[in-house]
Amino acid sequence: MAATRTGAAELGFAEAAPAWRLRSERFPSKVGGRPAWLGEAGLPGPAELACALCGRPLAFVLQLYAPLPGRADAFHRALFLFCCRAPPCCAGLRVFRNQLPRKNDFYSYEPPSESPPTEMGESVCLQLKSGAHLCRVCGCLGPKTCSRCHKAHYCSKEHQTLDWRLGHKQACTQSGEAPEEELDSMAKHESREDKIFQKFKTKIAPEPEQILRYGRGVAPIWISGENIPQEKDIPDCPCGARRLFEFQVMPQLLNYLKADRLGRSVDWGVLAIFTCAESCRQGTGYTEEFVWKQDVTDTP
Repeated sequence: MAATRTGAAELGFAEAAPAWRLRSERFPSKVGGRPAWLGEAGLPGPAELACALCGRPLAFVLQLYAPLPGRADAFHRALFLFCCRAPPCCAGLRVFRNQLPRKNDFYSYEPPSESPPTEMGESVCLQLKSGAHLCRVCGCLGPKTCSRCHKAHYCSKEHQTLDWRLGHKQACTQSGEAPEEELDSMAKHESREDKIFQKFKTKIAPEPEQILRYGRGVAPIWISGENIPQEKDIPDCPCGARRLFEFQVMPQLLNYLKADRLGRSVDWGVLAIFTCAESCRQGTGYTEEFVWKQDVTDTP
């Protein structure tokens, strides 16, 4: 994700990038695919990454690398946005913040090289250094395993079903019992939304269309005069500090998602993300922040 500053806001644009630049150790801002988690401790689990309305797994939308100058405990800092893409929820939203000091257990004290690594390694890493496994489909924590091979990990039954349909059924050759009939039945009911959403990263074109505006503490730009939050509508952080505006996701991102082809699916006018004014540290894990969704108002 490229950035350009204009006035008090910094604008973000979608652009293609080589896979090595999108790895966690490169501290990327990125759209789609799998999350490049910052800290490996205390990742949000399947319960936290499930839609509060329908219970289905949330899909990763984007992450933003946003360190705080002058804050030693937030030398590295990133925000991760997820949404539900299933009707009738059509955007159940959650956002998580994680931050680390420069000296930490996961990354070198020195900045990463700007040159490609000599050994590319695996393009997709599905096991953290801590030993925790990640879901083959979405890259979030995967506590469930395939009951046949016990090698494939998933965050949920829904993603196991999707992977079963997309090839794991043929690849899984180990002995053992597998709920094949149940998985086949569920797979038949999966909508084409899943396939499109998994591939939407490949839809990103290098056109410089604004998809994000960043400005911690500035005023967001609303798309409508309706449903603008008041101060009382933004909940305080559990630490007691108020939350302030940090960035907004623009509707142009929907062009890259090709959401207009999905009918009643993900849609928004503006997604405004509010974060703890103190950027508190509640342990070493991920802290949930607040998203305000403003829709486009239909005019007669």
